[in-house]
Order: sequence, then structure tokens, then C-alpha cells
Amino acid sequence: MKGYVDDIERLTEANTDFRRVLYTARSTQLVLMAIPAGGEIGEEVHDKEDQFFRVESGDGEVLIDGVTHKVGDGSAVIVPKGARHNVRNVGAEPLKLYTLYSPPHHKDGTVHRTKAEADADDEHFDGKTTE
Repeated sequence: MKGYVDDIERLTEANTDFRRVLYTARSTQLVLMAIPAGGEIGEEVHDKEDQFFRVESGDGEVLIDGVTHKVGDGSAVIVPKGARHNVRNVGAEPLKLYTLYSPPHHKDGTVHRTKAEADADDEHFDGKTTE
């Protein structure tokens, strides 16, 4: 099949991995995330990628260049390349979201079960796509 079609809400809400790359095209990458209560992505800056987040469940905060925004079910966020950002879970339940990187940021098929696992892995997009 060319492209990607699935029930993203169902997949996002069922996901328990900190990061799970679902699909990688030449210019865009779809990734599921589950951030545990009290957890965060950690402040970062992407010099090459814009990033879109869509929250499906939970309560969080998104920091973009020093400005904090509350987010929850239905929130959409775009972080332009070069912006320092972080996503934090401020609720009691996991913060479930999906993100789009444009262009891709991670190796296709990457799964990090926890943030510690993600932090220990120095992987980056290697030019290989899903198809």
C-alpha cells in the first residue's frame, strides 16, 4: 500500500510506548507518544524539522520558546524548526498524543518503550522510509 491509513485515535489511545514510529515518508513522519504522569519529552530544539502534536487524552503543558500552553484532548500544537520546546504531562494519567515531523526525525520503525530508553539511543533519521 502507498501511504498510511488507520484509526489514529484508537492507535494513540492504545499506545503505551514513550515513542513509536508508525510511518515514515520522504517529507513527513508519524509517531505515537505516551508520556507518563509527571513525565516530559525534555527541552529540545529541532534545527531541521517542524513538528505537529495532537493530544488525544490526558492533561499537559507545551512550552515553546519560553511560553507555556495548557493542552488536553483535542489540542493541536505546531512547533516551528528552531523553537525550543518541551511537552510535559501535568495530569494523573498518561498523556497520549501523536506527532508529525516534517521532514522525518527518527529512524523508521523506532520504538522506545520509555524516555530513558529514548535518551540512551542516539538514533536519527537515516533516509530510509517505510515504503
